[in-house]
Amino acid sequence: MTSPVSMVKAASPQVAHHHFSQRLSLETDCSDVFASSEPGIKDFILVDVRGERAFAAGHVPGAINLPYREIDQDRLAEFPEGSLFIVYCAGPHCNGANKAAVRLAALGRPVKEMIGGVTGWLDEGFSLVTNEQPKLAAAN
Repeated sequence: MTSPVSMVKAASPQVAHHHFSQRLSLETDCSDVFASSEPGIKDFILVDVRGERAFAAGHVPGAINLPYREIDQDRLAEFPEGSLFIVYCAGPHCNGANKAAVRLAALGRPVKEMIGGVTGWLDEGFSLVTNEQPKLAAAN
């Protein structure tokens, strides 16, 4: 008897290696972001792409607030070219991080998604900060 899991044959190890390597080049997880928040280690810009009220209610420590609809070349001008952006939104039920990643990539910026978003962060047992962080200044 064949289980539903093995009804479809698994990919070859070579195909699986390529697939999962590609995913790691596009995603990071909450635990890795947390581990990278030690002083002197953070080599990326963590971006909460939710709206200002959601950000103020609780966000990942060290994140800036840049809603995905506001991502454009002018807003990115203050960041050095080549800066790696890590984007997140509310959680798996939200596609704001995907929309932000599309915009950042279209503007020529390296980007990864922090999978799980706020939901994943909390599931890992990490705390949010609720003190309002400064929002990026509007372009003149």
